[in-house]
Amino acid sequence: METKEFLEKPVKGLFYRYLIPSIIGTMVTSIYVLADTIIIGKGLGSVAMAALNIALPIYNMFFGIGLLFGVGGSVLMSVYRGRAMKKEADAYYTAAFFMNLLIWLVCQVLCTVFMEDLAWILGGTEETMPYIMDYIPYIIWGMGGYFLSAFLQTVVRNDGAPKLAMNAVIAGGVTNIILDYVFVFPMEMGMAGAAIATVIGSWLTVGILFFHFFTKKNQLKFNFKGIRPVFIKEIVVNGFASFLIEVSAGITIFIFNLQLLKYVGNTGVTVFGIICNVSIVIMGLCKGVNQAAQPIISINHGAGNRQRAEEVRGLAMKNSLLICAVPVLLGIVFPNVYTYIFLNPDKEILALSAEAVRVYFIGFIFLSVNMVYISYFQSVVKNAHALLICLLRGCILVVVFVYLLPVFLGVTGIWLAFLAAELFTMIVGKMMMKKGLKV
Repeated sequence: METKEFLEKPVKGLFYRYLIPSIIGTMVTSIYVLADTIIIGKGLGSVAMAALNIALPIYNMFFGIGLLFGVGGSVLMSVYRGRAMKKEADAYYTAAFFMNLLIWLVCQVLCTVFMEDLAWILGGTEETMPYIMDYIPYIIWGMGGYFLSAFLQTVVRNDGAPKLAMNAVIAGGVTNIILDYVFVFPMEMGMAGAAIATVIGSWLTVGILFFHFFTKKNQLKFNFKGIRPVFIKEIVVNGFASFLIEVSAGITIFIFNLQLLKYVGNTGVTVFGIICNVSIVIMGLCKGVNQAAQPIISINHGAGNRQRAEEVRGLAMKNSLLICAVPVLLGIVFPNVYTYIFLNPDKEILALSAEAVRVYFIGFIFLSVNMVYISYFQSVVKNAHALLICLLRGCILVVVFVYLLPVFLGVTGIWLAFLAAELFTMIVGKMMMKKGLKV
């Protein structure tokens, strides 16, 4: 799609043209982990599922770094295209692409050397370590698929090819699901089989996304001469909120696991594994809405079309709330539905999961609002605003509440921590948004 189409076509039509492919793409991305969890929970049991939940933060880290450079480079690329500065836009894309490759190689070496230490740090126990060490070696050896998939999805979508990004992710997701079943059940490869299926699916997505560079729609060009040192800083600053969203999900999993092990043991971690995987789907829905809005907002912001940018933000907010309301209502009314999807649960798990789902899921409503705020501030290059919201919801308030509330409320306080963090963050975000609109 040409830049002028982002500036001239009706906003609502543009938004919905991007919305469906974006949501499908992010939803299928979430299936990479979701399929592993369902297959492992049903095929290998609750301890294996707890082990998978302990290992999940490493996936968040790899995918988050890909988004750091993908979103950071893409937003700036789109803003400069809106200003009709194509060479500068290409230079930002080039810098982001090669920084992503460099950090991937550094992480590859470090994680390979310290693999077992990493598993213990993540919260491995004597019971779960055998399962974790069957899983994470393949995830680490194949980590490039996560780095490149996250990066290329964002860049290709910003280059006007949302359907290709969607098709690439669908192909990888379907492959992952099929191979998950084959490797775990008929071939009895256990946790290793689930990990290998996930890696293969990720690399297939990457391979398909690379086809964009050979199509007529491709406007991405390498421009090494135009790169300046300050570009690296700007890319990292602008993409850091997206990185923090992914990493904070890993932080949440990590600290919740530690608290749950303290209060209720592996059963609590297993129940939280169910919540985490539903959370991945809901986050995917939110990301899909915001990824549809981002290139339109960024290009129009770069061109000085504030009214069009605000209209897109409004559409993103309405759709995000509407889409997230459905799984939340289902969780409140029929909480055990989610438990049976992932496990063949016993009475102990069912007793704990019903309360957990009902309390925790209410927080997703506030999450949907916060995700729109973060994406909007990133899209208009208000990085300090986006970063503050990310820090509050993912690193500060959730940590405070998950350690404070259980002192008074026991395990119920752990489930309330997420809700409280998102609610307080939403209040701060709304205040910043009102102040920004008056400027």
